[in-house]
Amino acid sequence: MTGNLSALAYLIAGICFIMALRGLSHPESARRGNLYGMVGMVIAVLTTLAAPNVVGYELIILGLAIGGAIGTVVALKIQMTAMPQLVAAFHSLVGMAAVLVAAAAYNSPDAYGIGTPGDIKLASRIEMSLGAVIGAITFSGSVVAFAKLQELVGSAPLVFRGQHPLNLLIGVAMAVVGVSYCVTQSPEWFWVMIFLSFLIGVLLIIPIGGADMPVVVSVLNSYSGWAAAGIGFTLENSALIITGALVGSSGAILSYIMCRAMNRSFFNVILGGFGVEGGAQIARSDRAVKAGSAEDAGFILKSARSVIIVPGYGMAVAQAQHALREMTDKLKERGVLVRYAIHPVAGRMPGHMNVLLAEANVPYDEVAELEEINSDFSSTDVAFVIGANDVTNPAARTDSTSPIYGMPILDVEKAATVLFVKRSLSPGYAGIDNELFYKTNNMMLFGDAKKMLEGITQAL
Repeated sequence: MTGNLSALAYLIAGICFIMALRGLSHPESARRGNLYGMVGMVIAVLTTLAAPNVVGYELIILGLAIGGAIGTVVALKIQMTAMPQLVAAFHSLVGMAAVLVAAAAYNSPDAYGIGTPGDIKLASRIEMSLGAVIGAITFSGSVVAFAKLQELVGSAPLVFRGQHPLNLLIGVAMAVVGVSYCVTQSPEWFWVMIFLSFLIGVLLIIPIGGADMPVVVSVLNSYSGWAAAGIGFTLENSALIITGALVGSSGAILSYIMCRAMNRSFFNVILGGFGVEGGAQIARSDRAVKAGSAEDAGFILKSARSVIIVPGYGMAVAQAQHALREMTDKLKERGVLVRYAIHPVAGRMPGHMNVLLAEANVPYDEVAELEEINSDFSSTDVAFVIGANDVTNPAARTDSTSPIYGMPILDVEKAATVLFVKRSLSPGYAGIDNELFYKTNNMMLFGDAKKMLEGITQAL
């Protein structure tokens, strides 16, 4: 394919990617946004394969077949509850791909048209270094995030004395080693740079607590985009540069928005510094709570005029979104005003609850974000919480020692009655007790969320 045709095809692919981001900005247009993204990726891949300098189609086809098969199996088997882990795993693959491409370019620069062994163009050395460093940080950081989300390791922040000075020292060392490599092209400096990048990626994520993991996923998404863009310069592939820049910038903007929603410092997030010092989990209290049954909840809901539903990770675990839709349909038949309140970090990745509600065909005009609906709880008859633990915890306002202190929460406690569906009194992902459990206007509905909702629907 000629250069002009390639440039035009990559431009069309870039426009498709922009339209994909535009579509993904709202649940109603998200499906269309995904289609734009897929079309853009097909155009970009075919254009790249048609380039005259691309050889070895057998290996490419084999790689596509293996990767496509793995992706298909994962897509068919993955549960919505594991989607955050899957996203973190995908980010790690993007990061490692950037590292491997940089290593291949270093070993065989003539194959990439960036020079010869020992005489790589300076601009290419800089681009390779940036792509490899960001890619290594993305890989190791995403692996740690995956381990935390999959509960292979504890969700509590892991902090130690001198952690930030150590991070600063490693960061300075990375910069010095990176400059040394760009000047000398020494293989020792190149691999030391990669090793330090893997190390700092781990150290940046381990101090992050469970309550902040949605922000971590968003930040790592941004990192993966910048890694791809850096390697795009090395490969002189405009589609990769455009795609990486779009992912990196949109991920950074989303991270900033989420940090504001959680009252976190954006720069502390980037530097891995918003874990809680000490990071100890707070033991669950043995105070008494008021517990009820599905019939009790049905009786209360029958008398309500307005209900606000607050979904959380517990709904995802129980796959209760369809049962919830059936219950709310019954309420609306009785003339009850039903709305859904979504916290920016409900679940374990951005938009987790919106995806689940969309899967159950919940009307988009009934779903509201925190800042839109928070003032309505005080005039609401019933706040119905389904496993949304940390985002409803009053300790975020009242306890300065809490790891979630300062995070805006949904003011469910201000409703006349709170019905809280949960399996037990165990703490949420942040590892702290929820004071809402012990409020006089709260009734705990213990049990599997899906079965509890089906029982309430029968009672209605």
